Amino acid sequence: MRIGFGTRFGNKAAGTAIRAEDGDADPRRAVRRGKYVWIGTAALLAIAVPLSSGAAYAQPLEVLIERLDRLERENRQLRKEIDGLKAARSEAARPAVAPRGIGESGYVRWNPAYGYAVLDPTSGIDRKQRLILDRKKRGTLAPDSVHVHGAVTAVANYQTSNRADKFGYLMRHPTASNQVGKDVSEAAIHSAQLGFTALLGDWIVGHAAMLFDPEQSFGAGTNTDLERNQVQVRRAYVLFGDLARAPLFASLGKMAVPFGLTDTVNPFTASTVWHAFGGLANGAAVGYAGEGLNLTAMAVQGGAQFRAANAPVKGTDVPSRLNNFALDANYTVRLGKGGTFLAGASYLHGSAYCQDFPIAHFMPCRDNNPAFDLYGRLVLDDLTLKGELARTLDVWPGTFNPDMPRFRASKVTSFDIGARYRLVSDPAPFDLSAEFSRFVAGPDGAPWERQDQFVVGAAWFARPSVKLFAEYVRVHGFAPLNFMSGGSVRDARGNVMMDRTISDAGARSNVFLLGVNAAF
Repeated sequence: MRIGFGTRFGNKAAGTAIRAEDGDADPRRAVRRGKYVWIGTAALLAIAVPLSSGAAYAQPLEVLIERLDRLERENRQLRKEIDGLKAARSEAARPAVAPRGIGESGYVRWNPAYGYAVLDPTSGIDRKQRLILDRKKRGTLAPDSVHVHGAVTAVANYQTSNRADKFGYLMRHPTASNQVGKDVSEAAIHSAQLGFTALLGDWIVGHAAMLFDPEQSFGAGTNTDLERNQVQVRRAYVLFGDLARAPLFASLGKMAVPFGLTDTVNPFTASTVWHAFGGLANGAAVGYAGEGLNLTAMAVQGGAQFRAANAPVKGTDVPSRLNNFALDANYTVRLGKGGTFLAGASYLHGSAYCQDFPIAHFMPCRDNNPAFDLYGRLVLDDLTLKGELARTLDVWPGTFNPDMPRFRASKVTSFDIGARYRLVSDPAPFDLSAEFSRFVAGPDGAPWERQDQFVVGAAWFARPSVKLFAEYVRVHGFAPLNFMSGGSVRDARGNVMMDRTISDAGARSNVFLLGVNAAF
């Protein structure tokens, strides 16, 4: 505080001019406190002047000393209050430091945008390792922290079919155990996920995600059977890499097989290409993550793996060798400020389409059946276009039924084309999409020839990690994998009629669906 003196005599004491500096929360209060100092000063002058002139003055020395002591005490009190105001203002201006613990700045953290992305089953399906490393490079994932994430997807739908008990919609296992008659409906949990991403220093990451999916579980029984209501570890691996230092990475554990794109533009329903070729297996992967070029190679465990990979080990399905592998290469070109074009190709040494007749999940094969995949994606501001084609190199032996010899064995092919347009960007994005995909597993005229899926969807992001969606799905054909070419239809006596199949090329299904995907 700076103080200016003024001399004014008469009925008033010496005047003052006081200016508040930074730190004075209330300048008027400082003025009131300062007034006492100057009254004391005036009294001292009134005493000192007569004494210095030698005039007689009646005030005893003790009174003078007492007044000086009081002046000193009040001055100390004033200084103490001013210092306190400065300290309080400085403390208020200091940025808050979050405690180390649970929260955005603690050891255990959550980031809804990251949680949604890493658990999203519609995009980046077999590129989650790259996603983790990119977020780590940006600083979204800090070293020596654990990010916890989860997601719940709930749906309500109404389905119709022109064939009793035959609904080709693959987001719910197409079995008569859960779909009876020509129209069905449900309101249920489709899936729930819970996982973590642990950053252990600068270049080691532990990642795992658990999945509860009674709608698509391989367990037997209805959707409420305990065998279908199990929680599984969907992905779990240790990831090595730091893209800020080198464009290389490696991962070891259970992960998506790097084969194809297998993404979808739909808000919920997976592309037929993912259903047919989206792999999940134990193994070890290495990759190069450049600015445009991305390369990934994975040594896949042999035997029938969790999804879409099978290479026999001495004629068995026992996964006792790393005798399967996948390769993927893609390149991204930037097109101006808001555009990119991605093109890629993949190879899988042992696809799932190698069993003999009759076909059943996870059965051993005599030999492996390789597959290739070509894909592309164009993004122009709010418009996304994508296309993909996957096909086996050899025929699938089990698609030949010796009791129906007119239908020869066939290669397996799947493709999709789709478009998505972001109609509204801010503050809550709104997307419209359409996609057509096809699965082909038999020759022309075979009951299991193909199954087509057409989806029109709309999605509204109420929050960055909460998506509300609606879809209309039209499915032509009914070709479930198990016993697709025959071997399960029985007569009234319980005998298997080998020249019959549950597949039906004339089946038609319609699905009207609402749902929400909420992640953290």
